[in-house]
Amino acid sequence: MSRFIEEFEAYCATYGPPERLELMLCDLNAVLRGKWLPGNEAEKLAKGAVRLPLSTYAPNILGEEVEATGLGIVVGDPDGKIVPVPGSLRNVPWARGHVAQVQVEMQDESGGISPLSPRQKLQDVVDRFKANGLRPVVATELEFYILRPRKTAEEAPQPPEGVPNAQNYDLKVLENSEEILTEILAASKTQGLATDTLIAEYGPGQFEVNFLHTDDPVLAADTALLFRRLVKGVVRKHGMEATFMAKPYAACPGNGMHVHASVLDQDGLNIFSAEHGVSETLRAAVGGVLATMREMQAIFAPHMNSYRRFQPNSFAPTAPDWGLDNRSASVRLPETRGPGARLEHRIAGADVNPYLALTAVLGGMLHGIETRPDVPLPLEDPAMIAAAPLGHDWRQAVDLFAASEFAAELFGEDYRRIYSTVRYDEIDQLTRIISPTEYRYYLGRL
Repeated sequence: MSRFIEEFEAYCATYGPPERLELMLCDLNAVLRGKWLPGNEAEKLAKGAVRLPLSTYAPNILGEEVEATGLGIVVGDPDGKIVPVPGSLRNVPWARGHVAQVQVEMQDESGGISPLSPRQKLQDVVDRFKANGLRPVVATELEFYILRPRKTAEEAPQPPEGVPNAQNYDLKVLENSEEILTEILAASKTQGLATDTLIAEYGPGQFEVNFLHTDDPVLAADTALLFRRLVKGVVRKHGMEATFMAKPYAACPGNGMHVHASVLDQDGLNIFSAEHGVSETLRAAVGGVLATMREMQAIFAPHMNSYRRFQPNSFAPTAPDWGLDNRSASVRLPETRGPGARLEHRIAGADVNPYLALTAVLGGMLHGIETRPDVPLPLEDPAMIAAAPLGHDWRQAVDLFAASEFAAELFGEDYRRIYSTVRYDEIDQLTRIISPTEYRYYLGRL
């Protein structure tokens, strides 16, 4: 009996047979794609009899194939065999009726997980740590906004009625949103998502959830991905809308995904810990993520809207710098001694693909540990020279990624090419659209 069938039978013993199984494949943009399978056809999935085109891993944000990638119909759009991700079968408590979901991957012609899988990219870098006798430990924090329901996709967002413009840590805001937030936490518990604290963030209708640390970075990325789906589903059930868009309001803070990361050795000891000051290993890891941050910005800021977070006074770090417990820094060191010694990477938006973002963070850390690059002075040092800001131009960021030797080494040359090609296609399509602002200020005056 396959492991999935064992899991399915255990699920049915707890919840009863589901009406349908939702098969969820994470694409390059972290959009979940897949199929609905009748609940009585679990055997079909277990036997590998369900298929999708391999190009499903790499459409653009519009959902279109990008011919220049060499995927899709230009090569006959071959299928991959869908396989369930072990341990990912979960109940969907916000759905109408009895629904179960399961994450899936696709196998290529060799029988292995397709190299197009973002999830596999993260597993690959975790395996590199293991080959060095190391075990990364990570936790993410996700910010999101709850909005009034919109009538059309083009309509601008509006915060819920009655929320303050600045609600940072406001317990009254949590009380007023208790029904929705309680259901989000309850659904997270049902799905086994390791949520920790929940706070009201600065922006109107903005919240942040922290997840518990885990020595399984792939599970941490799974959790971030599934939580985004969960929040949207629960909030929609309550007649509202939720978004993890990087910058939904021009004058309010954006949504980020902060990553806390440390590394354990074979004895389970934190290699970043020092009795005094910052350990050389932690300093090297910081140097690695700073040295690769510009080349990885296209991963941490994947979309056109993402770059609004990198404008001056945007409530987000905008330069590759670091500091001790300094929230204005791109890399913050909350603790440097004991089991909690770690770095906090604060650049990524909540709109990222969490697998690719964690791959870039951990890959940068490993690069630093292995190569020991020069590390600039921290922000607290009076002799510190301010770093040049990160770019706020989408195309320039993609250009840096497309030419990056580090990106080719971390993700593979072919994936670097495919990722860049998809982004260039999105840039060409989305930047051609004339905005309402241009019509408002130019059409009648010029």
